Amino acid sequence: MLLRLFYKQLYFIFLFLCLSFNALHAQDSIQVIHLWEQGAPGFEKLKDEPELAKDWWVRNINNPSVTVYPAPKDIATGCAVIVCPGGGFLNIVYNAEGRGPAKFLNSLGITVFVLKYRLFRMDHSPYTQENPMQDIFRAIRLIKSRANEFHIDTAKLGVMGFSAGGEVAGWVSYRFKENHVACNDAIDKLSARPSFQILIYPGPLCVPGSVPVDSPPTFLLAANGDECCSEPIIRLVQMHRKANVPVEMHLYEKGAHAFNMGHRSEFASLRNWPQRLADWMEDNGWAKEVKK
Repeated sequence: MLLRLFYKQLYFIFLFLCLSFNALHAQDSIQVIHLWEQGAPGFEKLKDEPELAKDWWVRNINNPSVTVYPAPKDIATGCAVIVCPGGGFLNIVYNAEGRGPAKFLNSLGITVFVLKYRLFRMDHSPYTQENPMQDIFRAIRLIKSRANEFHIDTAKLGVMGFSAGGEVAGWVSYRFKENHVACNDAIDKLSARPSFQILIYPGPLCVPGSVPVDSPPTFLLAANGDECCSEPIIRLVQMHRKANVPVEMHLYEKGAHAFNMGHRSEFASLRNWPQRLADWMEDNGWAKEVKK
């Protein structure tokens, strides 16, 4: 009896160790790719300064990167999205506007790369608006250069941004022909044009003087009570229609700014907004159908 009890305890210890190992392995399997191997050009000496993170935010980003969230292999569509969280260029709202969207898009068969870009509005920041612009241009080109590694189709690589991250996404979508390169290597010779863009309550800096006729198809969404970021999507939808560039817009009656993926909202319309995005992506062949 004692021997049987001993072996039973040994079995549970072994099982616990296996589960612990798997959990650690899963954490280690999250891949972080820095946009430049030696650090951001001109700021290489800052690349080893640690990021600061607490609760909902990440700050002090000096070595910009993308974190990879692969789509499940059994539903992967070959589509990928670079997600740019918001935070007013003071923070990166990583959990609610990075991991949250990644989890949702993964469920649609889409691989996600969450971008940590440089923050030019932080106190004593050495950066200007040009630096996060360089980061998104570099990110899309870098991912295109490694498309085979991630089993994605470069013709199905889009960008998504929330608030200030919407400005970052919009910069590359409307200005992809401009020269926002930091080192001009072989990667920077690839096209920076995304195949589509998703702007969720984007800030006004993303609004161009006019929408170029070769801009990517666009999904726009905000709440009418958002004093900062409802106006940009209204202006953009008018510009898109004038340029005959495909666009879909959702302007919700209730709500304000920064409702993220809608999970905590008191309003049913905002809690369910991700389904509108899923419908749009399914209609365009980028996402798997989700059972309603």
